[in-house]
Amino acid sequence: MSSTAFAFVLLFVCSTSWGDDGPISIQVQSLSFGVVPQQATGKLARQWEPLLDYLSEKSGVTIRFSTAKYIPTFEKRLAAGVYDLAYMNPYHYTVFHKKAGYEALAKAKDKQIKGIIVTRKDTSLGSITELKGAHLSFPSPAAFAASILTQSELKYWDVSYTPHYVSSHDAVYRTVAKGIFPAGGGVVRTFMAAEEDIRQQLQIFWRTTGYTPHAIAAHPRVSSEVVERIQQALIDMDKTPEGKKLLEQLKIKGWQSARDADWDDVRNLDIKRLNDLGLQ
Repeated sequence: MSSTAFAFVLLFVCSTSWGDDGPISIQVQSLSFGVVPQQATGKLARQWEPLLDYLSEKSGVTIRFSTAKYIPTFEKRLAAGVYDLAYMNPYHYTVFHKKAGYEALAKAKDKQIKGIIVTRKDTSLGSITELKGAHLSFPSPAAFAASILTQSELKYWDVSYTPHYVSSHDAVYRTVAKGIFPAGGGVVRTFMAAEEDIRQQLQIFWRTTGYTPHAIAAHPRVSSEVVERIQQALIDMDKTPEGKKLLEQLKIKGWQSARDADWDDVRNLDIKRLNDLGLQ
């Protein structure tokens, strides 16, 4: 195992509590939770750290927020099994379930993920076919909805284009708002969470077909008992006022249990072109 992977592997720390016969040593599990870097690290931390603190309290397992600066780095860490738990896009899940053994435990309730193409509000574009020959902005090659689905839509409409990968959803929205690119790919959740002054300059120009959303998945080294406790804490979040408030920050209704077969719709896309990325 590499030194980088080792640094993120499951940690155990000891604490002390008191029983009838005196102090008792207890092992407290500490798990890393990797979040796909669709947005800036600071923004992700503000969204996820309170939620992970909540899950830690409810499950009795300490869960630490983690991410990566760039999506390709996040992918390499998933491949190496660096994260104990991870929130990953649908395509990442199908790849890293097979490659590193990650097993889905939850997904957003009553939701499908769709890609969107955004343009400036003052655009003269009237149809997706008018993007033919354009230079367009995307987060990364393996960003499922923002890149894969939107590019598949462009291909369906026989729109040739030049892709530019700018590292995050936020960067897509900024480059389009500044007029650097006429359009770019994203998803509704990150678009609605974008900076107000950026979002006010943009509009959703196109939406793709919907698919099973992001997965919360566990590496096989995490025990089934711990996975079940975390899964139950996730499922119960929308039953408490505090949990509902935290869910609102992520703009989802709640979590529901998930199984590997839920992502067969993504597998059926047979995304062969991404073999070149070395992810499969």
